This record gives sequence, C-alpha cells and structure tokens, in this order.
Amino acid sequence: MTASDLTGKPRPLTTKLLVTVLLVALWGAVYAVLSPASEWIVRQLPLDPAGGSARALAFFIYDTPKVLMLLTLIVFAMGVVRSFFSPERTRALLAGRREGVGNVAAAGLGVLTPFCSCSAVPLFIGFVSAGLPLGVTFSFLISAPLVNEVALGLLLALLGWKVALLYLLLGLSVAIVAGMVIGRLHLEAWLEDWVRALRTEAAPLEAERLSVSDRIDAGVEAVRDIVGRVWPWIIAGIAIGAGIHGWVPEGLLAGIMGRDAWWSVPAAVAIGIPMYSNAAGIVPVVEALLGKGAALGTTLAFMMSVTALSAPELIILRKVLTVRLIAVFVAVVGLGILAVGYLFNFLFG
Repeated sequence: MTASDLTGKPRPLTTKLLVTVLLVALWGAVYAVLSPASEWIVRQLPLDPAGGSARALAFFIYDTPKVLMLLTLIVFAMGVVRSFFSPERTRALLAGRREGVGNVAAAGLGVLTPFCSCSAVPLFIGFVSAGLPLGVTFSFLISAPLVNEVALGLLLALLGWKVALLYLLLGLSVAIVAGMVIGRLHLEAWLEDWVRALRTEAAPLEAERLSVSDRIDAGVEAVRDIVGRVWPWIIAGIAIGAGIHGWVPEGLLAGIMGRDAWWSVPAAVAIGIPMYSNAAGIVPVVEALLGKGAALGTTLAFMMSVTALSAPELIILRKVLTVRLIAVFVAVVGLGILAVGYLFNFLFG
C-alpha cells in the first residue's frame, strides 16, 4: 500500500499521520465494544446461556475480532520498528560479536523480527552461510519465533504484564543459554557439507534512509504480509480454544496439565513439537486451556514447544543441519522449555 492520491502524487505527511491517528482512535472505539457486542449477539440466538454451545460461540465471537485487532495493531507498530533493521543491517550488527555478547544481541534482535519458526529459517541460513558463529545464529533462530512481539503483545493483553514480562525474560534466557551451549560444543562440522563450503561475502548495508512516511508504509505492509498470512491459523486456534472453553469438562485439563502432575510439563512439550502454529494462533488456545484450570507453566511450555520446535521447522533445518545437530538443538531447547515450565508452575502455583 502506498501513500498516493488519485493523481498518483504522494500524500502530504500530515495527511498520512492524521489518517493513522484516526484509524488508531477507531480501533480503540471498536475494541471497547467487543465484549458487550458479542454478549448481545449470543443472547439473540436460541441457545441455552449455560450450555456448551453458547459458551463456545461467545468465546469465538469475542476472541476472533479481539485477537485479530490486537495482532494488527502490534504488527503495525513492530513493522515501523522493523524498518530500522534490514536483514543486512541485522547481520552487520551480529558480525564480529564475541561469544556471549553476540548471543544476547542475536536474541534481542529476534524479539524485534516478527517471524514464525519457518520464516526465520531462511535468515538463519543466510547468517550461517555468511560465517556468523553457530551459537549466535541459534540464539536468533530460537528467539525469533519464541519471544517475538506478537507473542508478547497478546500475552500482555490476555494474561497481564507479569506473565508477559516473565515470559520475555525466561524466553530470552532460553535463547541465549541454548545458543551459548551449542556454540561451546563447536559443532560446525555437523553442518551440511554445502553450507560449510559456502563462503558468502557480507552484503553491503542499505544506503537508503527511510522517511517517517516510508516507515508508516512499512507498518502497513507488515500488516498486509503477516496478518494476511497468519489469519487462518488465528481463526483455527480460536476455534480450538472455543471448543475447549465450551465443551471440555472443568477438571479434565487440570488433571492432565495440572501443577501437581510432574509429568505434565514434558508431556505438553512432547505434544507440542509435532504440531505447528505461530504465536498468534496458539495464544487463544493457551487462554482457553488456562480458563479450564490447566497450569500456567505447563500451558506455556506447550506454547513454546509449538512455536520454537515445530516439526515443519525441523524439516526445513534438515537442509542445512545434520540429524545429529538437529538432535542437539531439540535437546538443548527442550531442556530450557522444561525448566521454564516448571519455574512458571512454581512461581504461579
């Protein structure tokens, strides 16, 4: 989407800023009436208000626009922020960093890049091919889908700032520590031969300096690209969450994913790895699980395994990593996720 009028001439910056402010104000007005509007719609239907169908439908009608609206606002804001970090500039920021500092920088940059696990892999491949330290690149690969702005924004809106902040800190810790461990193991020989043989010269930094208008366009383009790609996953996740909210018995999930069952955290991780979703699609499921009594740490461990260790991601990584290196990656990250799950259960039990 470009800022142009019917004559093809660029709109003045003030006009674009005014339109942006008005749209944000409209966003706030619509968001404020979502709850009463959804309740009114359900009351008009011939359903038992206490029945599972009414509860599931109310959850779906309310959460679908809520999550999509939150996602749109978050992605727009981070699209503007992301305009300051091109892939070339990101690589330049990481190049030459010593171990530890590089892992922290890579994990921090991963938070600012709105990638799911599969879309982060091509950038990871570029970093590896360009000769960046292996552990540093893994810190980025783990952080990008696990602790991205979509996950944090939705957790903040749905579960509160304490959960979002602790998730940020612990997720970054998993990315940093796992990357450092993999780096210390010096497993470069376990890369595929063609990757080790590849020597890519660093791409020059972009000389273009973006204006405020260009950065607004970058936010709009991010919404078109990211929301346009993930909305089916979001609706699928909300539908699953609605089913859990409406029909799953109160105590069932608490018994399976409760704090008292020591095996619930590894079971949740094992269930999550074969699945694939992005943070936006899985957060509504997390919300519904928690509403049915599942333990917070167990549920977030499930979310982390789905977003950071998904089967499609591992299949794509097989193009550049040997099976042994993939196994090390899964083991190290999996242990970190288990630790986070148990810690959340301990702190919020």
